Amino acid sequence: MQITRRSPFSGTWNTREIAVTPEQLERWKAGALIQNVMPDLSVDDREFLMTGITPEEWTETFGDS
Repeated sequence: MQITRRSPFSGTWNTREIAVTPEQLERWKAGALIQNVMPDLSVDDREFLMTGITPEEWTETFGDS
């Protein structure tokens, strides 16, 4: 599914293809923990869903470690 979010770091709208279902998104939005609802997603994809921050922006802001 194509997910578009706005980064709080840059203000840029970014779109990523993330393997989630509408049902998973609804459960998460209803308050379920993202790691329980979408356990197969990468840390980067979960971060993007929660915050809109891309892996590249994260590295630019905080470095590689």
